[in-house]
Parts: sequence; structure tokens; C-alpha cells
Amino acid sequence: MTLEIGDQAPDFTLLTQAGDAFTLSEAWRESPVVLVFFPLAFSGRCQGELCEIRDNIAIFEDVSVRVVGISVDSHHALHAWAEQQGYEFDLVSDFWPHGEVARAYEVFLSDRGVATRASFLIDTDGVVRWSVVNDPTSPRPLSAYREALSALA
Repeated sequence: MTLEIGDQAPDFTLLTQAGDAFTLSEAWRESPVVLVFFPLAFSGRCQGELCEIRDNIAIFEDVSVRVVGISVDSHHALHAWAEQQGYEFDLVSDFWPHGEVARAYEVFLSDRGVATRASFLIDTDGVVRWSVVNDPTSPRPLSAYREALSALA
């Protein structure tokens, strides 16, 4: 079972692709945050999903929602991938302790060592307002994000 709507989002501090510290509670105090868990950088489905977010970033920016991708990849791998794909939103590394944040959000797949495809919209009080959890082979549709973001407007 994953986090439910109305639950307090587990706080964390992880490294971004640039090697900077990202603390969720600091971010949510400034604006709502959507966490986008994905299995692995440089994989086709993950790239497709994140490129769709990149290409439609205005739907998030228009309602002042910060997008943060998160995977078990190292911040070095995330840096290379972000540069290659032109991702201007943060990607954070749940590399060590391996998958600790994905475990806290109850989306870590122990048998595979990665997070499944899960997204959480966290409001400025740190409360989960929306979530979607899919298996690793099922991409999240952009329409699901649009619907969740419309509730903020």
C-alpha cells in the first residue's frame, strides 16, 4: 500500500543532478511539488515520460508546481541524462541508502531494486493531494497530471 491522499509526505534530502542538496520540505514551503518516481535513467519509457513532462512544463509552471524526478540512479548518471535530454527540472538521486525515499513512499520494488512509476502531488503544507502508482511498464498519462493540477487552480 502506498501513501494515501491526505497523508503527510515523508521529508527527505537528496542530491540533484547538479550535486546540490534538495530538501523536499524546503521546496514545498515555496510551492507545491510533484514527485515523479521512475525506474531508471536512459531507459525508453522513462525517457518518454520525462520528455513529455519537459515538453509540457508550462502546465506545471502555470500553477506554480515544481517538478522533481527521482530514481535510484547516481546523481552523475542523472546529470548526464538531464544534459542529454534538456531536462531543466530537478532530478534527484535515491542512490544511497539505495531506494530509501522510494521505500518511504512505498513504491520501491525490492525484487528489481528500483522504484515503480509513481507520482505524488504535495501541497505547501507537505500533504499528499494526489497520486498515481503504475507498474514499471505502464507510463503515466499527461492527462492525469493535468487533472491533478486543475484541482490546484
